[in-house]
Amino acid sequence: MKNLLSTIFLVFIVSCQTNSSKSISINEDVTYLSDDALEGRQTGTDGEKAAADYIANRFENLGLESKGTNGYFQTFSFKPKTNPHQKVNYTVKEGDSSITGTNVVGFINNNSENTVVIGAHYDHLGYGAEGSLFRGETKEIHNGADDNASGVSVLLNLASKLKDKNKGNNYLFIAFSGEEMGLLGSNYFVKNATIDTKKVNYMINMDMVGRLKADSTLAVYGVGTSPILKQTLNAHNTNFKLVQKESGVGPSDHTSFYNVDIPVLHFFTGQHEDYHKPTDDFDKLNFEGMQTISNYIFEIITDLDNNGKLPFRKTKNESEETPRFKVGLGVIPDYMFDGKGMRIDGISEDKPAQKAGLKKGDIVVKLGDSIVIDMMSYMKILALFKEGDKTKVIVDRSGKMVEAEIAF
Repeated sequence: MKNLLSTIFLVFIVSCQTNSSKSISINEDVTYLSDDALEGRQTGTDGEKAAADYIANRFENLGLESKGTNGYFQTFSFKPKTNPHQKVNYTVKEGDSSITGTNVVGFINNNSENTVVIGAHYDHLGYGAEGSLFRGETKEIHNGADDNASGVSVLLNLASKLKDKNKGNNYLFIAFSGEEMGLLGSNYFVKNATIDTKKVNYMINMDMVGRLKADSTLAVYGVGTSPILKQTLNAHNTNFKLVQKESGVGPSDHTSFYNVDIPVLHFFTGQHEDYHKPTDDFDKLNFEGMQTISNYIFEIITDLDNNGKLPFRKTKNESEETPRFKVGLGVIPDYMFDGKGMRIDGISEDKPAQKAGLKKGDIVVKLGDSIVIDMMSYMKILALFKEGDKTKVIVDRSGKMVEAEIAF
């Protein structure tokens, strides 16, 4: 199915270059970026380079100025931590084992004092790099439609909206490389920025915004990094069940900007069973939800347009409180759940939870002798167990309390 799509979209790119007025939808952007032809967009591969070319063409057609070090591109090289003999078609310097990643950077210059950075990473896991949760026998392309073709597509949609609007700030759009390998592209950018980082007003990051659920839960991280952010988010929220997190630190590119004292907002629609697996494809995305998220972010940017430079505020690093685990249940927690307990959003094969008969949607309310109040209490309780331990778990399954035995 996707080979045909590859041909269609390769033709589509050429037509875009000759027709800059063509309006491109979120659906079209995300479908191209998560096509098999890009082979999972692993950092340094030909597939990632093709994605970078596509994003650069989109920036150009939208009328964005180039703001990389070579046109729209800002390249950086690094030594991989994974096996250098892995058979992946990296862009490698002759004579060494370094990988070259490419940030794609476009700019709307409103001749303003300050600049808003809008970012999303576009790299993914190729055929299953380190971080893949796929346990199949064969190598399969990890297309990363939600992670993070979705974020890049919303970024491009915002670029189209902000052209000639909200001129109280300039806008720098960055599609980051190397996020999956450790926030490499964003970290490189803040240390080698093509604008004055002291003039950056705030940074908006979108990572996995393609699976808005039926209850419209949207997580926003970094709301404590400037005093006005919570008020602004709430003032424009008519569609979402917001889960707001204070911390500016998390496993995505906003962290790199928070670490240089820039206020951040990070948008996320939650984990799912296809995360870091070959099944994260575009046909599972909520395109209407993505458009609604784009509209919401645009309203936030509009509200902040005449507020001048936002003050930065440090936040408590919630990740420092996360306990270390010797064992795991083998579940994907529902990080968006704000009720009592820890709701299970997915079950891993041949792990303790599956063997105990736990199911997706179960809410863990007791583990061993301890009551599970929320995600943090669940993690603290889980950290007490070691391999070989056995204990009881009680879950709320559609209002019925079910007890099972867990063997770690």
